[in-house]
Formats: sequence, C-alpha cells, structure tokens
Amino acid sequence: MKRYNLTAFIICVLVLVAFSFIYHVWDGISDINLIKVGFLSENDEMTANTYNFEQSQNILMKEFDDRIEIISLTNVQREETSSALTELVLKGCSVIFANTRSTDVKKTAALYPEVQFCQISNDVPAAVDTDGNYHTFNAKIYQGHYVAGVAAGMKLQELIESGEIGEDEALIGYVGTYPIAEVISGYTAFILGVRSVVPDAVMRVRYTEALSSFSREKAAASQLINEGCVIIAQNSGTTGPVSAIQDASLTRTVIHVGYNESMIDAASTVSLVSSRKNWDPYMVSAVRAVMNRQPIEKVVAGEVHGNDICAGFEQGWVEMLELNEDLAAPGTSERIESLIEDIKNGKIDIFRGDYTGVNPDNQRITIDLKEGFAENSESSKPTFRYILRGVVTVEK
Repeated sequence: MKRYNLTAFIICVLVLVAFSFIYHVWDGISDINLIKVGFLSENDEMTANTYNFEQSQNILMKEFDDRIEIISLTNVQREETSSALTELVLKGCSVIFANTRSTDVKKTAALYPEVQFCQISNDVPAAVDTDGNYHTFNAKIYQGHYVAGVAAGMKLQELIESGEIGEDEALIGYVGTYPIAEVISGYTAFILGVRSVVPDAVMRVRYTEALSSFSREKAAASQLINEGCVIIAQNSGTTGPVSAIQDASLTRTVIHVGYNESMIDAASTVSLVSSRKNWDPYMVSAVRAVMNRQPIEKVVAGEVHGNDICAGFEQGWVEMLELNEDLAAPGTSERIESLIEDIKNGKIDIFRGDYTGVNPDNQRITIDLKEGFAENSESSKPTFRYILRGVVTVEK
C-alpha cells in the first residue's frame, strides 16, 4: 500500500510539473500574440491625411480582434516627436506607425531596439540601407493622381466639346502643401493624365506652405479660380479648396478632384473623384510580422529596398474612391478600371513623353522625359521634383 501511495504521489507531482510547463509555454505564446500597436500623427482626423492614416486602426481591430491594443497620439508637433514616441514605448507598444515628417523617429528607434518603428517616407530619408528596427514605407500615389488626371481630362474634353469652355481655356489648378518631391511628383502625374486626353491642357500650382490650413487652401483655390482654372485638384489636407469651388460654382463651372478622402457627399455638384493611399495592407502584414517575430520586409508584399518598402495598385496600396457618375464624362468609370489594370501590368509609363523637366532650385538642371523616369524605383520616397517646361507654372 505504501508503494502504491508513493507511486501515486510521484505521478501527481509529474502531472503538476507538466501542467505548469504547458501553462507557462502557452502564457508565453499569448504574450507574443497580444501586442500593443502605437499610432503617431502630426495632425488629427480633421485633416484628410491623418483621417486616412488613422482609418487603418479599424482594419487592424477587425483582423486581430482582442490580440492587439491600439494607442493613438495625434496633433504631435515635430519638436514633441521624440517624447511622444517614448510615451508609446513606455506604454508597451511593440510596433509604432508614424505619420510625421520628423527625423526624430529614426533617432528614437535607435534607443529602443526591441520596438519596431515604421514611418511614412514622404519627407524623410528612406531606410534603404538599414537592417535594424527602423522602417519606412509609402504608396505609389502618383499612380492614383494619374488616373484621377485622366478622369479630369475626360471631363475637360466634355466641357470643350459642349462649348462650355474654349480649347484655349483648358486650364488646370493645383493646391499643394510644399514644393517637395511628394507634391511635385503627384501634380506632374495628374497633369500628364489630363494631357493624355486633352494634349494642350496646362496647369497652375499654388503652395500653401502648410500641411493643413483651411484658410490658406481656400485662398489658393480661389486665386486659381480667378485666374481661369476650370478644374482644381489638391494635395492639401482640408476641405478649403472644395469650399472655394462650391462658392464659385454659383456663377461658373469649376470641378474639384480630391485626395485621401471623398468629397462627393459634401460637394456632390462639383467633386468628381479622389485617390487615396491605403495603409491597410502594410499595417496588417507588419503587425503580423511582429506577432510572429519575423522581419517586416519578409512578410509585407511590395518592392523592398533594405528596410524600406512601397507598392501601388498591384498590392492595393493605392485606391480610387467613388466616382461621381452624375458629374463624370460618359465612359469614365470603364476607363478608370482599364487604366488600373494597365498600371498593374506595367503597360503605362506615367513619367514619359515629349517633355523637359526643370529643377526648381537650379534652372540649369533639367531632365528629358523622352526616355522616361522610373518613380520609386530605388525607394518608397517620391523623387520626381522637376517642373514641366511650358506645361506647369508655379504661382507666387
């Protein structure tokens, strides 16, 4: 009997040890799969750029449910970037997505090697030579601008053919934030899309020198309208341009093309279409990589350059938002679908044509687009920053 009791005791001890081991292993796995995800933005959701960026939180929650917790900091000024990132780290974030132009993201990443820092590469050096915990990413949004330009060109051609404007009135306006490659690349692709339909169309550009300013954007759009522009597109962050267009539309025809959010519900009589960057594919894959302790660039589908990655329509990183069928020229929807497929299949070389581009900082530096220009071929950061001679005029 004593021997039986001893055997039973030993078995019980072994079972308890095994259970404890399994519990701790399972608890460790749970810790890996339950992570905190940080978001940092310079502005808040009142601006189109930040609204679009923050929307990816919804798909993350849908994809991972209770396996993640999201902590978001908005309206973070550049000088506050480092302290805000540190706050996210101290709150336990394993991966942080940064929508800021501050170079402090990379500096802060070096202080916390156990955390993955992922920054949009609009105005910071892309992490093409990095193998650490700092990553950059961006969408090939010039593709969306080009498609939006074709839709605008079709509307412009309709106005010409109906006699509403003359052929010499094919004037496009563009409200941009700053004279940087991201903006210049975008509006160049847009006017090239327009000119694929209306070859003589020209563009006037006004910069607001602000990421988000309703008053400046509205004033810039109003000036462009007064100069005779019949279509106004924007890279800016508020509804200022469409507000100016709605005011002007009471007495004349002016069409709006948006960016990062649809304006059709608010301005159904003037807003034609918008393109947007879709951050969902990158963020979902990046979070999954962190959960599984894999390198982000090994999991995310796109064009990889070191710790930098980009993609366009082919991976769903660029999207066209709703087309205003009541305003669009006949056949626009079908043309948009066809263009997207051609871009996916590499059949359209957007930055190519009988054009000469001039560097705005040094007029002696030019580029001949007869041979084409491969945007985003070496990094996710836009690099085309030439003004098309005889086509684009930058207004002061």
